[in-house]
Amino acid sequence: MVAIKVCGITRLEDALACLSLGVDAIGFIFYPQSLRFITPEEAKKIIHEMEKVGFLSPRERNIFSSRRRPAICGVFVNEDIKKVEAVMSFCGLDFVQFHGTESPQYVKVFPPSKVIKNFPLHNREDLSLLPLYLIHAALIDAYHPHLFGGTGTKADWDLAREAKKYHPIILSGGIKAENVSNAIHIVAPEAIDVNSGVEISPGVKDKKKIEEIVTLAKEL
Repeated sequence: MVAIKVCGITRLEDALACLSLGVDAIGFIFYPQSLRFITPEEAKKIIHEMEKVGFLSPRERNIFSSRRRPAICGVFVNEDIKKVEAVMSFCGLDFVQFHGTESPQYVKVFPPSKVIKNFPLHNREDLSLLPLYLIHAALIDAYHPHLFGGTGTKADWDLAREAKKYHPIILSGGIKAENVSNAIHIVAPEAIDVNSGVEISPGVKDKKKIEEIVTLAKEL
């Protein structure tokens, strides 16, 4: 079964909705220039409240290990390594997700089992970057010359399918209810990452849209 990650969480009610719907992972964006930016202090409060509510029964996972709550991912863009390590410890992150131009040497500082690296594939030559990284998964997103994700633009699914030769794949980029079934059929990723496709406005999620994605993904 394809795992589901909801990124750009900024509100407790959205995190709790993900918990109740059986979402596999949620992402907090610690990049100040993002419309969905959240401070480590705010994220920690949400995580704490999620744990107070009580855990769900363990579920079989795909790319994310079986756990009693969604895996917690922290998204960083070209951030200082020491700061990333501090936020990991402070928030108790399960994964770090790098969305900038971080080098293989930069990423190597972190345990591969905890790292997701974003690859906004523009052309076939970009695929040569993937085997250089020791990571848990590659997040394949749409290419944009100036923005680090969150564009709502569909990724190149043909390139995403080829990227599976190198790493487990999380497919991102404009995933929503209208195209999630096709995305899964064509790419067969280990997980999908949704953000703007389940929002009312940046950082404000729509529970019904999340539920629709979860239902469609589980039917496949």
